Amino acid sequence: MSQTESQNIEQATTSVATNQPDAKTRRYDRQLRIWAASGQAALEASRILVVSSSATSTSILKNLVLPGIGHFTILDSTITSPADAGNNFFLNARSSIGKPRAQEAVPLLRELNDAVQGEAVLKDVSELLATEQGRDWIGSFSLVIAHNINKDILDELSTLLWANPNGPPLIAVRSAGFLAHFHVQYHEHCVSQTHSENAPSLRITRPFPALLEWARSLDLQNMDPTAHSHLPFVVILVRAVDEWRKSHDGNLPKTREEKTEFKRSILAMRLKPDEENFEEAEAQAWRVWSEPAVPSDVQTLFSLPPLATSPHHNATFHALLETLAEFTKDPSGPGTLPISATLPDMKADTKSYVQLQNLYRDAAEAEKNKFKELFAAKHPEIAKSANPEEVDSFVKNAHHLRVLRGKQLGAFDKDREALVTSLSVQPRETATHLALSALSSLLSREADITVDALNAEVQTLLGDGVEFPDELDAAIGEVARAPTADLPNMAAFLGGLVAQEAIKVITAQYVPLNGYCVVDLIDSWTGVIG
Repeated sequence: MSQTESQNIEQATTSVATNQPDAKTRRYDRQLRIWAASGQAALEASRILVVSSSATSTSILKNLVLPGIGHFTILDSTITSPADAGNNFFLNARSSIGKPRAQEAVPLLRELNDAVQGEAVLKDVSELLATEQGRDWIGSFSLVIAHNINKDILDELSTLLWANPNGPPLIAVRSAGFLAHFHVQYHEHCVSQTHSENAPSLRITRPFPALLEWARSLDLQNMDPTAHSHLPFVVILVRAVDEWRKSHDGNLPKTREEKTEFKRSILAMRLKPDEENFEEAEAQAWRVWSEPAVPSDVQTLFSLPPLATSPHHNATFHALLETLAEFTKDPSGPGTLPISATLPDMKADTKSYVQLQNLYRDAAEAEKNKFKELFAAKHPEIAKSANPEEVDSFVKNAHHLRVLRGKQLGAFDKDREALVTSLSVQPRETATHLALSALSSLLSREADITVDALNAEVQTLLGDGVEFPDELDAAIGEVARAPTADLPNMAAFLGGLVAQEAIKVITAQYVPLNGYCVVDLIDSWTGVIG
């Protein structure tokens, strides 16, 4: 081996060693694959306020500290009781009894991730809500989470946060024994990175010029048999559609008979009966008549009326959405959403697949640049200040955009018609929710928690003349049995569920729930209502 070869190997080895991921990347490797660097950056910039240091609250925090939120504050003046020491894993058992519960929990939570800062504020939330300085402090957080706090105080907290559209969202959790529900309060939540499992359009019926040119240039009858049997199904379908239109006045297959005939025409292109790529093309033929220029969900967003209370940070998203609507109408454009460079797996050889991938990548880049030109022309000021990565992400995920508009906590319970309808459509979920809402009202009045009292409270919510389903008896029975029990297994389960929704809200990735999530660990089910 020559000296030059030896040096090259040494240099290569050194390069590999120096390009190893840093400690932070190794620590968060799995979750970076889920929400990428942008999601992790949002988590690390977040400041979370948790009102209560109960077993459920600390379990929620555990699932936020581990992935690396920036800072958490536990707001609670409660002194640790023997019951707390028995059900809360983030207390020092008996040695914590008689000490401030929040203060005892913080060090153990911080041990989970030394990159996360945390503190305990030994005050009652009602004290802070009573002063302007306290209210401003609460509003300075990224997200507020409250568990089993007094209904009157929770309503006041909810009203404070709802009054400021740019303030933090609120996740309110109520649990009793093996039943629970929680609600995420926000005015509007916009998501471009929904991580939808539905594949974007491949634009089979509206091919870009380079793709159509490739499909038309193929001499299918005289091709090499090996190359013929490895053509990507996308190219086969584009060719089949092009030939179908020539013989059907430019129309696509519409009737059942025409669709069957179209599939036969695909199989007729085979040189051999065992060509799997043509069978795959036939199986994918649904794309020809089922891929609209603009998906209905996205089309609905184009006509979404403006929301006066939309948070300021959504301004860029809405400007991009307006630009997207213009892009689809632009006479010089494709008449569709920007094409995605993402391709599904398919039966093809490496050469053909890479060629197809390059064509889609080039087309996606060209249409993204066209979109950016429209964006700069339509919204020049916003375009100057917009994060380029946010714009790129929006265009890349244009087929799966979502805009969620939420309700203030408690609005569902004030709508009797909605409650009655929900009770008939989703009886078990609504019954459990009603039982927990009734419990909250009774606890706020310091009334005795009995089956009769809970039934009366539910009757007040629903009004007279409403027949109670059997599911309500079961839910009320469990709530009356354990009205204030914070069970470890329910705390652990809720900790995962609530933290998952919190991460969706913080990162603006995936789609958070809109309404109440109801949990029943007796029969092991969850549901969403409201």
